[in-house]
Amino acid sequence: MPDPTKTRWTLTVSKETDVALRSFLAQRGLKKGDLSLFVEEAVKWRILDQTINEARAQFADLPVEMMQALVDEASEAVKSELRQALSESRTLDH
Repeated sequence: MPDPTKTRWTLTVSKETDVALRSFLAQRGLKKGDLSLFVEEAVKWRILDQTINEARAQFADLPVEMMQALVDEASEAVKSELRQALSESRTLDH
């Protein structure tokens, strides 16, 4: 029975890319099914890269000091949330 969490793709790539990728995978002892895992990971990394580049472009005109202040504020908010969650978790354990 097919895995409902998976979608089948049909891709077309150059022969050169096909040979290079299959050689790369074979050198590392990876099997045929690992091709799908490799492509999925590559797509995720590419999406992350594009997202980061878009974010950088949106903040390109922001002064460094203001950017650092935003990063510091966000970091402190996350740390506070984590400390609170950890404290609540410890309370529930006792």
